[in-house]
Amino acid sequence: MTIPTKSTRSIGTALAALTAGAALVAGLSGCVPLVIGGAAVAGAGLVATDRRSSGAQLDDQGIELRGAARIREIANDDMNVTLVSFNRQVLMVGTVGSEADKRRAEEVLRRVDNVRSVVNELAVGPSSSFPQRSNDTYITGKVKASLLDAKDIFANSFKIVTERGTVYIMGIATRRETDRATEITRGVSGVNRVVRVVEIVSDADLANQTRDNSAPAPVSSPSSVAPASRSNVPLPAMEPLPAPSGGASTTPVR
Repeated sequence: MTIPTKSTRSIGTALAALTAGAALVAGLSGCVPLVIGGAAVAGAGLVATDRRSSGAQLDDQGIELRGAARIREIANDDMNVTLVSFNRQVLMVGTVGSEADKRRAEEVLRRVDNVRSVVNELAVGPSSSFPQRSNDTYITGKVKASLLDAKDIFANSFKIVTERGTVYIMGIATRRETDRATEITRGVSGVNRVVRVVEIVSDADLANQTRDNSAPAPVSSPSSVAPASRSNVPLPAMEPLPAPSGGASTTPVR
């Protein structure tokens, strides 16, 4: 979710787009267009194949909306922040006017309900130009198409976000799937860097998680109070990958 500055924000448009299932809103003067879910347009079919639980998917939508509202409270004309939540882990990309703004944005986001970790990739400097944003959208499309063309991974396991030529891979996947997706992404022209924000799971854990997600939810008694939903999936550190001889590099994120 891209957050416009105070002078151009529109919560009503964001809510309408979220209800529709994710959509692009027309460009606003002086800011990045408002996008739900980091430019990912997901249909009903993708929801059924999502490796996140249904509760996590709903939490991610709520996190993006609440996080946007919190950022708007501190926003200024130099803030152009995009929030993307996946399994309650939030990626922040975009630009801010100072290091203080960068820290402040992260601090308010960490206080949002159900956020369990924040990856702060905000850059201090001027906002992206329209050609840069258009190129990022083009790169995202090429990466998604390349992942779909691959026959040895499940492309819907990953969410792709691009900012100034840096491609962020988000998802829940095995080490093999993550390495393969990274290799494919590094081979796409225009990609300058690849950052992986992926929860690594074993094949056995993935099978168990898929089975649990497909099972019907237990019926609780009327008197029971449901606790705030949080994921207990560990986030192991990813070992640095060797830099390629040319082209894109891979930067692991913990």
